[in-house]
Amino acid sequence: MKLEKIYDRLYNWLVLNGPNVIIALIVLVIGLWVIKMLRSRIRQRMSRRKVHSSLQPFFLSLSITGLYVLLIIAVMEIVNIHITIFTTIIGAFSVAAGLALSGTFQNFAGGVLILLLKPFEIDDNIVAQGQDGKVVSIQIFYTVLLTIDNKTIIIPNGKLFNEVIVNVSREKKRRLDFEVKLSYAADIDKAKQIMLDAIAANKAVLTDFPIRVGLVGLEIDSIRFTINVWIDPADYLTVKIALMEKIIKDLGAAGVAFPKPGI
Repeated sequence: MKLEKIYDRLYNWLVLNGPNVIIALIVLVIGLWVIKMLRSRIRQRMSRRKVHSSLQPFFLSLSITGLYVLLIIAVMEIVNIHITIFTTIIGAFSVAAGLALSGTFQNFAGGVLILLLKPFEIDDNIVAQGQDGKVVSIQIFYTVLLTIDNKTIIIPNGKLFNEVIVNVSREKKRRLDFEVKLSYAADIDKAKQIMLDAIAANKAVLTDFPIRVGLVGLEIDSIRFTINVWIDPADYLTVKIALMEKIIKDLGAAGVAFPKPGI
């Protein structure tokens, strides 16, 4: 008896909804074919627009998944399957997931913005979160830096994007500044010329940009000279060491007086 009732209900449902089921199947087949075509179109469009390679799989997956969801909802509506309960379940799950993964979502959003806005790129030298290094990898959730002493630094993108980022190498040149203290007994013109000669001897200094050497301060026991030269960002530390050593040695060899310690 129960089987007969089930059969009657199924028969009645098929009679009432049979045309809708056929239409839903047609819509499903056509929708799957359209999504397949759109997948290749979206991939080609992102390549032409030079979307970052790390973002392309994400955007493609997001777009295709969204299209599949819309197709399934359309098919369910055609066959009169109500989706209210599914909406409630998905909403509750989204709230729980959002609370549990808030930090992860922040890193994800930061990664997307970094890849889209490009405040820095691979091989750029940046200073961020108290770290100074070359960018070796930009991932969706984190960025990897390599420091000059060969340490790998992994910075979450959420923190990275929300703080100050100093891109040292974007302008392709960097100014090197340092000071030299001399005694009041030193010959200022002679000392200045020695410093200029030492700078001219360093081939890494960019001569197309202004070189400045001059007296900038008077202290109780010394006078202060500043040296400003322009260099390639990658040569910063090498040039600084070489230039400071040569200037100090040349000044000493020329008999230029340095301030005496403790006086």
